[in-house]
Amino acid sequence: MQTDRFVQRAENAEIWDVEGRRLVDFAGGIAVLATGHRHPKIIDAVKQQLDLFHHTCFQVTPYENYVTLCERLNALTPGAFDKRTALFTTGAEAVENAVKVARAATGRSAMIAFSGAFHGRTMMGMALTGKVKPYKAGFGPVPGEVWHVPYPAPTLGVTVEDSIKALEHLFKADVDPQRVAGIIIELVQGEGGFYVAPKELLVRLRKICDEHGILLIIDEVQTGFARTGRLFALEHYPVEADLMTMAKSLAGGFPLSALTGRAALMNAAAPGGLGGTYAGSPLAVAAALAVIDVIQEEQLVERAQALGETMVARLKRMQKTIPQIQEVRSLGAMVALEFADPETGEPAADLVKQIQQRALEKGLLLLTCGVNGNVIRFLFPLTVTDTVFQEGLALLEESVHETCRAA
Repeated sequence: MQTDRFVQRAENAEIWDVEGRRLVDFAGGIAVLATGHRHPKIIDAVKQQLDLFHHTCFQVTPYENYVTLCERLNALTPGAFDKRTALFTTGAEAVENAVKVARAATGRSAMIAFSGAFHGRTMMGMALTGKVKPYKAGFGPVPGEVWHVPYPAPTLGVTVEDSIKALEHLFKADVDPQRVAGIIIELVQGEGGFYVAPKELLVRLRKICDEHGILLIIDEVQTGFARTGRLFALEHYPVEADLMTMAKSLAGGFPLSALTGRAALMNAAAPGGLGGTYAGSPLAVAAALAVIDVIQEEQLVERAQALGETMVARLKRMQKTIPQIQEVRSLGAMVALEFADPETGEPAADLVKQIQQRALEKGLLLLTCGVNGNVIRFLFPLTVTDTVFQEGLALLEESVHETCRAA
């Protein structure tokens, strides 16, 4: 939902519009602002870089900060193996380049993704995305050799076994596994409904990938940089990725994305095959280095876990008195509130829209998601003060109670 609030200024977890109305921000620019609006350390880093140079194009005249950030990401991302990192501009670009690397490294062309997935609005990103409206509707044919299997979700009636059986059936009926370059998955589905991938699923996917020579690609565009109570969501799982995409909170609101992977895979693309005019913008790189410092210095990984636990406890108390709340789920500070008709079990998308609008009127900015549009997802800055966080929770509770009672 695009609001009618035109922003004039923002600070940490608060926004003021041009009419002077204040909003508590539980949307975080769609997961971009783990470090909040205008963090002073990030702003200072960008100002310092601006005084030196703001663009040269790394492919023409390289600069040291780009290399420094890649080295830090190589060290910070999960996996005890030699890695390489390339920088881009958007999450969709990182995903597109992950597909390019997978194809170059394996000599294969097919890709497998999951229903409910969101991997971007570019043509390949749109093909990988497992949600038609609004991402695919009206845009015609998408790139071929992309298949989807169901993502495990209890409220949708899909189990890990269902997902694995669908994948095995895919290999028998539609695509030879020897033609598959990669399987890409979000460990917490962003647009799909904040469903958390069970550990069993990742273990079995890793085994299947190893058996068939398929690359396992983890999309951490939304889950990365402390959001899940770990620096990366993959740290919750006993598996390693071959490739990992990052963006969103990587640079605190400046356009930047990254692809990190096993060195042998990343080196498979020919020189000049990866990159872009604005890829690894000096200003965004400066911001990203500051973001990593802020996450470490302010212990935002631990902060995310604490905020998530506080919110989940409150939402579960609400669930006891509000029958329309079907499920509360979370991984760290990635928290979801799913609504359904208590009598029929049908997804309550209209109710969620009403809650979102009522919250906006009260001064709380919320996001929705889910293949059925019946989930509220929370992406507040991890730097939010306790006072503002509690205020947001109170506004949320008021909005949910008032809307559900009137339904």
